Amino acid sequence: MTTRAQGSAAAIGLADLPLRPELVGEEPYGAPQLDVPVLLNVNENPYAPSDRVRAEIATAAAEAATVMNRYPDREARALRSRLARYLGHGLTADNIWAANGSNEVMTHLLQAFAGPDRSLLTFGPTYSMYPEYARNTHTRFVVEPRADDFTLDPDRVVAAVTRHQPDVVVVTTPNNPTGTVTGLDTIRTLLDVAPGIVVIDEAYQEFVTPGLPTALELLGDYPRLVVSRTMSKAFAFAGGRLGYLAAAPAIVDACRIVRLPYHLSGITQAVASVALDNAPEMMAHVAELRAARDDLVDWLREQGLPVVPTQANFVLFGAFADRHEVWSQLLADGVLIRETGPAGMLRVSVGTPAEMAAFKAALLRVLANEEMSR
Repeated sequence: MTTRAQGSAAAIGLADLPLRPELVGEEPYGAPQLDVPVLLNVNENPYAPSDRVRAEIATAAAEAATVMNRYPDREARALRSRLARYLGHGLTADNIWAANGSNEVMTHLLQAFAGPDRSLLTFGPTYSMYPEYARNTHTRFVVEPRADDFTLDPDRVVAAVTRHQPDVVVVTTPNNPTGTVTGLDTIRTLLDVAPGIVVIDEAYQEFVTPGLPTALELLGDYPRLVVSRTMSKAFAFAGGRLGYLAAAPAIVDACRIVRLPYHLSGITQAVASVALDNAPEMMAHVAELRAARDDLVDWLREQGLPVVPTQANFVLFGAFADRHEVWSQLLADGVLIRETGPAGMLRVSVGTPAEMAAFKAALLRVLANEEMSR
């Protein structure tokens, strides 16, 4: 009897399960994770923490392990205080919420403010996880197009909000996958007309040219504004899985209502605190990556390729008649980039000088074949 039951379980597929109807035919989200020499597809900081910081992280993890038999601080107060100090702008722990990546932060927001009979509005092309957040929280997903140059202007956001009256609006700046930024004038206009919560996703904000504004400057004037950030990009902490938001304390309380108990492990809180205590060193290569980004934009244009102006640590370029073939040829050369965004375009993350050299050499070999070029 046991053998028969095990055999039946092994043979079952998704089609045999009572899956929610909107999940039928869906595939799990995820960029390719392939073992190749040059990884330039998920916008990570390519520089690992220093030996000294790694040693501090190991010590903090070991200390956290001594009380692994106890639940962690479910409010993560010490970590949230560190995040508030890092952001500045007069913020305190009461203004900060943290979770396992900005993905979970966004899920908490939609669980609290969206859901059945409610809607999320965003502007495409943009981050490909937004429709999945909406689907998973039974939220109606609405996407309006950006301008031809992938920017947003006040008239466009007013028209979209007036048309849809969304419960949640999400604007990513710098936008993924385009790298374009949205100015504070447009964000202010959006906040003035939006009937619900406005989320400004600043996952790549540390990569923008110094002096450009952040939506954090508007928090004091707009109680329904949320600014989302992550430690996965500039902070060289993608493996730590720590995202966070800054908002009015009432919005933080709403996230506390829907979070799962003890959602941030003691290890995560401990090692993220070490990373924050070493913020200047963790982000020591950000200026170098900005410069490499700008050099890459210039180089791609010199090859005759259209390039979208970017303030992130990636570049969207093209356009190719068969982008998958270009992607495949680069992969065959040991270089992994991303097929994403508008038709025909590809996105490449900024890497180390050696990685950039490998990418350029591989792309030149692809471009030498005229059938693969525009």
